[in-house]
Amino acid sequence: MPRHADPEVERRVLDAAQSLWRGGGDKTLSMRALARAARTNTPAIYRRFKSRQGILRALLLRLRKELYEVVRTSASLEEGCERYLDFALARPQEYQLYHTHYHELLGPSPAAKKAEEFGPSFLWAQSKLAERVQGDDEQHLRLTLALWALAHGTAMLLISRSVPDHLQGELRSACTQAIASLVREGGGR
Repeated sequence: MPRHADPEVERRVLDAAQSLWRGGGDKTLSMRALARAARTNTPAIYRRFKSRQGILRALLLRLRKELYEVVRTSASLEEGCERYLDFALARPQEYQLYHTHYHELLGPSPAAKKAEEFGPSFLWAQSKLAERVQGDDEQHLRLTLALWALAHGTAMLLISRSVPDHLQGELRSACTQAIASLVREGGGR
């Protein structure tokens, strides 16, 4: 008698992959551990994902969507920055996965414009910037890259614990204030 495919396996595999990654990053995400955590077997995983890279790609797509959902309802770039930092600090292993493997696994389609290469959260920031600052797409791209560099650099400094505990709030505040200043100045134009 043929086995019936479990429609929930893909979701369980991604939930398990996300949980394993949170627990220890790359070294914890073996196919055997993943099958055990997802309550399935490795052949069932391979029927849905061609490889471990396929699982990571699906996980990155999920993370990209989750990050976008976090920032998209922000009223301002400054609020978006705070939410971005909250996301990174609440999920440091996933945040590092996202930024370490993004272009390797989710690289742009050949028809993608420059900004589209960075995903929907970046496009959201660029459109918010365009609402507040005069200029063309190229100027908005450059300024959005600068704002992202500030937010990402701040997130990585906080995640790596390179900043003493008593200065972490000050660093976050300085990042948000720098973003506000750059936006107010319109990128020095």
